[in-house]
Amino acid sequence: MKIGFIGLGKMGFNMVQRLLNDHHEIVVWNRSAATVDEIAKKGAIGSTSIKELTEKLPGRKIVWLMVPSGKPVDENLDLLLTLLKKEDIIIDGGNSYWRDTQVRAERAEKLGIHYLDCGTSGGVWGLQNGYCLMYGGNKEAVEYAGPIFKSLAPENGSVYCGPSGTGHMVKMVHNGIEYGMMQAYAEGFEILQKAPYDLDLTKIADAWQYGSVVRSWLLELAVAALKEDPKLDQLKDYVQDSGEGRWTVQTAIDFDVPAHVITASLFTRFQSRQDESFAMKMLAALRNQFGGHAVKK
Repeated sequence: MKIGFIGLGKMGFNMVQRLLNDHHEIVVWNRSAATVDEIAKKGAIGSTSIKELTEKLPGRKIVWLMVPSGKPVDENLDLLLTLLKKEDIIIDGGNSYWRDTQVRAERAEKLGIHYLDCGTSGGVWGLQNGYCLMYGGNKEAVEYAGPIFKSLAPENGSVYCGPSGTGHMVKMVHNGIEYGMMQAYAEGFEILQKAPYDLDLTKIADAWQYGSVVRSWLLELAVAALKEDPKLDQLKDYVQDSGEGRWTVQTAIDFDVPAHVITASLFTRFQSRQDESFAMKMLAALRNQFGGHAVKK
């Protein structure tokens, strides 16, 4: 197929390469012209604007958006809705909030344009291993875009979730689960690291990959990280979040679901960013006030 692709970040660049490897024609645009030139050397068709990108697409057009959530999605959508025609397809492959996706799909549908949402998981390893895809939207448009999903995903690695918003909702919950899994690994390894024994965490984690009930791709990545830096001395204990955990917790609240682990893992990330915690100072002060307990000045 010949499709347009907007956004050549770490994920987008590799996704275009995977599509090219499966003999699709990809017309690309990115804010950085240097990145467009780089992927053009691998076989993509470069463009200097989104307008030019759409002009290079034939017949029924498909444009894949791979840009950060929020304002960048809306800015690109606003422009694409003026350039595309009835029955054309926009696929938002980023991590957008599913409620925002529903609103965007309604806007597009009023013009007869299909807006599909595709949660994409695979990170920087997706080029080699394929991307797990979770997509939603108009069923006919999804089937028309099917060859794209087939090329990006490994065998059995894609799923049609339902109407607009469902793809991004499923991906959001996927990432919320990921938060909880990573937090459990992190806490477990800290217990082992604090134990009064000279434990080799790399060997232990490596052994867990064979037959253990906690084996997973995340554990494989933990082994890779420990092999590079066994005591993780090169890292600061600062963990960012990109929004999906927050949305998962908010959705759990909306649905009256007690998501204890995911919520705790999100709040732990917030705590990691504090140079000093006023809350901890208040706890120390209260213990000192009512019980005369010692405090550190």
